[in-house]
Amino acid sequence: MYNIQNIMPFIFCSYKMAQGPALVCRLLASSVSVAHKAGNIIRDVMQKGDLGIIEKGENDLQTEADRSAQRCIVASFKNLYPNVNIVAEEVDKISQNLDVPADWLITDLDPKILDLECPKSLLNVTEDQVTIWVDPLDGTSEFTKGLIDHVTILIGVCVNDEAVAGVIYQPFWQNRGRALWGLVGSGVGGFELKEPPQTKKVYVTTRSHYDKAIEKFIDGLKPCEVIRVGGAGNKVLYILEGKAHAYVYPSAGCKRWDTAAPEAVLRAAGGELTDVHGNKYSYSKENEKDPLNKYGVFATAPSYNHTEFMKLISDIQSKNVKND
Repeated sequence: MYNIQNIMPFIFCSYKMAQGPALVCRLLASSVSVAHKAGNIIRDVMQKGDLGIIEKGENDLQTEADRSAQRCIVASFKNLYPNVNIVAEEVDKISQNLDVPADWLITDLDPKILDLECPKSLLNVTEDQVTIWVDPLDGTSEFTKGLIDHVTILIGVCVNDEAVAGVIYQPFWQNRGRALWGLVGSGVGGFELKEPPQTKKVYVTTRSHYDKAIEKFIDGLKPCEVIRVGGAGNKVLYILEGKAHAYVYPSAGCKRWDTAAPEAVLRAAGGELTDVHGNKYSYSKENEKDPLNKYGVFATAPSYNHTEFMKLISDIQSKNVKND
């Protein structure tokens, strides 16, 4: 007869057992584990019905789910990786209170991710080189309206200024949640990567910040279909799951914590995410003071040529300038 205490080490790896794998792999494994934990918290808040909504600004809401999920995520990372830089969306005193219940802190990491082959360029990364960008609940506006399929948790692991690993977590997927993860140079997991339609061109864009300027810009690209959904993480999921060729947002508005994780997962899958000029955003700690993605977000599927797409974007910009 097997003793359960002898079996458990083969099922889960504790933090001490995880010392062997490269730091980036441990951070990604931790991100998946803590996203599951934060997802449970978000579902609990929704089930209780008291969302505790606070209006931070115009079209900028915060709920108890945002606050508690962030506390869980940040406290767990601080406990395991004390020298890693963390930039999280919510900056109020409640969200930054890291005195959390013991069962909110993760201790066990998924051995499948720890077994990933870390790219050589990331093998010797140290904690002080890492900045983790956290959006504890991407799609808060949709969450408050009951559009729970739009909601994700975003955890992006960045080395120096580059997004290299990330988790997009859907807390309400099939009522139990799932983690979609990626490590640039290694691959992706948690989902089936699919090709977008070959017979029509589909773009995904913002639901809550849509205006005439964005409509005019996208119309110039002549898509067959435009899908409007909430959450940056959710929009990139549309690309990864073959529902759209590109994510188009030709405006300032979203922040680094909205794009760090999606960019990492998309790049790990072979896609791209840049600004309107085709440049990658910097995710260094210094950007905490000004995290705004000032030049929009343009993301493409692995099979959709990003360079050609950005040439098309440039042409649209030139035409709009002439017409104005």
